Amino acid sequence: MLTENAKKVLEKRYLKKDSEGNVIESYDDMFKRVAKTIASADSDYLGKEDIEKTEKDFYDMMINLEFLPNSPTLMNAGRPLGQLSACFVLPIEDSMDAIFETVKNAALIHKSGGGTGFCFSRIRQKGAAVSTTGGIASGPISFMKVFNIATEAVKQGGTRRGANMGILRVDHPDIREFITCKANSTELNNFNISVGLTEQFMQAVEHDNMYELIDPSTKKTVGMERAKDIFDMIVEHAWLNGEPGIVFLDRINKKNTVPELGEIESTNPCGEQPLLPYESCNLGSINLLTMIKEDKSGFDYEKLERCVIKAVHFLDNVIDVNIYPNEKIAKNTKATRKIGLGVMGWADSLYTMGIPYNSEQALELGYEVMKFINEQSKKASMSLAEIKGVFPAYDKSVYPAQDIKVRNATTTTIAPTGTLSIIAGVSSGIEPVFAISYIRNIMDNTEMVEINPVFEEVARKRGFYSEELMRDIAKKGSVSRMTDVPEDVKEVFVTSHDIDPSWHIRMQAIFQEHVDNAVSKTVNLRNEATLDDVREVFMQAYALGCKGVTLYRDGSRAAQVLNIPKQQHKEAVQPGTVLIPKQRPRITTGLTEKFRTGCGNLYITVNYDENGEICEIFTNTGRAGGCPSQSEAVARLVSIALRSGIDTAAIIDQLKGIRCPSTIRQKDLGILSCPDAIGRMIEKVAKMNGGLKEEVKRTVPYLHYGETKNSADKNEKSFESRLCPECKAPLESDGGCMICRNCGYSKCN
Repeated sequence: MLTENAKKVLEKRYLKKDSEGNVIESYDDMFKRVAKTIASADSDYLGKEDIEKTEKDFYDMMINLEFLPNSPTLMNAGRPLGQLSACFVLPIEDSMDAIFETVKNAALIHKSGGGTGFCFSRIRQKGAAVSTTGGIASGPISFMKVFNIATEAVKQGGTRRGANMGILRVDHPDIREFITCKANSTELNNFNISVGLTEQFMQAVEHDNMYELIDPSTKKTVGMERAKDIFDMIVEHAWLNGEPGIVFLDRINKKNTVPELGEIESTNPCGEQPLLPYESCNLGSINLLTMIKEDKSGFDYEKLERCVIKAVHFLDNVIDVNIYPNEKIAKNTKATRKIGLGVMGWADSLYTMGIPYNSEQALELGYEVMKFINEQSKKASMSLAEIKGVFPAYDKSVYPAQDIKVRNATTTTIAPTGTLSIIAGVSSGIEPVFAISYIRNIMDNTEMVEINPVFEEVARKRGFYSEELMRDIAKKGSVSRMTDVPEDVKEVFVTSHDIDPSWHIRMQAIFQEHVDNAVSKTVNLRNEATLDDVREVFMQAYALGCKGVTLYRDGSRAAQVLNIPKQQHKEAVQPGTVLIPKQRPRITTGLTEKFRTGCGNLYITVNYDENGEICEIFTNTGRAGGCPSQSEAVARLVSIALRSGIDTAAIIDQLKGIRCPSTIRQKDLGILSCPDAIGRMIEKVAKMNGGLKEEVKRTVPYLHYGETKNSADKNEKSFESRLCPECKAPLESDGGCMICRNCGYSKCN
């Protein structure tokens, strides 16, 4: 049965609407529309009665929330757009014509509701010679910005925002610039980025060796880097804001089922679907919570087998009824017929069976259930091959050598199921639950406590349920420190931040063992996690056979530091509290530097106190004029922010990168604008005093307004401080993406 929140998400994002935006389709009608469209693919193979039975099977599976396909299928099946795939990979060759052809194809995909993955490794490095024009190459990062702007334009006109994955090989000469390209929170916001790591590089990291940088055009060595330095750089930036992630390219290609068709260079935006150029993949997820026996002793494997068979049939049919963005994508997708069947509701299933997520028992069960799903999906694909034939590229695959005839080159993927899990009313993918209880805003600013249904059932049955307790849990997200909750219940109902990072990786690795493609999973770290914690996550993922890993440290984005959620722990500022800046010190020390701007000279003075903490900024313009009032306003506001305890790195992040039109008219200015110059000067002084390095390396939580270093409790996280841009409810890190469980907003779709 659909929850009220599921109905709201369906009405807002999935159901048909008229020209005035009024919903003209029921939930039941949507599932019937999808089932009828997907079953119609059998018309060349089955009779009318068999097709009608298949249609009913598909409908029952969805209406009972046992299986749901990816969002584009629910939205577009049986409608004019008809584009049903969630993820695509497009090639980027090193020529202007090829690059902008890919920009066009990406725009068409985003318009149709899909996400795109790109590998920028073939683009020659910044500063390399361009023989055709005699010019100098601008490098892959400059072209990523072109793709980012194009995505922004399409997003503004569409119903779903586009999402991109950008990958660069670790041996590309511009790897340092790539690793840092999202350090500024205003840049490349429509991209997730991952570094493509090789086995050679990882071995060099382990043995502290140098490795070669390769010119993508000539394939010659153009430089050397110490592997540990680059790896540490990846670790530091992942610690700072969650990007870049990492993918193990050699490992992905070792499992490539059609190696004769080419090398896999990229994945979809969430990292779980490696694809060849111009391929797309259709994903769907089984709701494991619906597969548990009535006595809650384990999974009903007979029911699960039936569901897998129907789900594989469903996803294979999607390939044939799909209306693709262009003919090349249609051809390549149908050549391999890749599908990705996964799961959702894993954490809720463990709750129901009384098994802690962070336990050996959970790992053993995960191995068992995914092995079963993978094996049954292969059997289902073999049965379809007997009726409909093998996939066209079968002879170029690994299967003839194994004497296996299958309909699909791949059958399993663990995808993020953010909005799908809201519709199903269960936990997402194989992620642990992010919060046991949270406060959801409904109409007229009324707040309603949303409780995990499995926990609520246990709380009522065990007699410790109360509205006050549920609201208390919502403020903290976790029950780990709630004295009113029995210890055995706390042991089972762990949340994402209760779990040591190693359990996140171990669970991902266990599922990966029986998944053809890859596993989408975010390792959610507490705010106080250190650089060593991040390094350990990456190395453990490599050691345990994962194909990639994404992590996010709570509170690590600059925008999150400044957010004041309505529900926060007691030490945070209360409504109505006024933040008063400290008085200016009587004596300060400072540096003044002259910057040449597009309007003339700008003199910037940065003063700091006896402890080296920056406390004020002054600006002065030269005779050529400029905009002295705006520069002074920026300096005054920055000075107040600094004396109010706002993070220096956050201020620098906001100022650096701001561009002024006057800088375009002149070359070699070294800055982008007056605010950019102010940010650079603050950064210079902060680094000189050691303050910025200390902030970057810190291992204590960021402080919210109204907190001091003594009042911040390291053991309590502010799990609700990332807010949804649409409804202002808290966002969760989910499968390499961001999802709002209140309205269904997703960063990736």
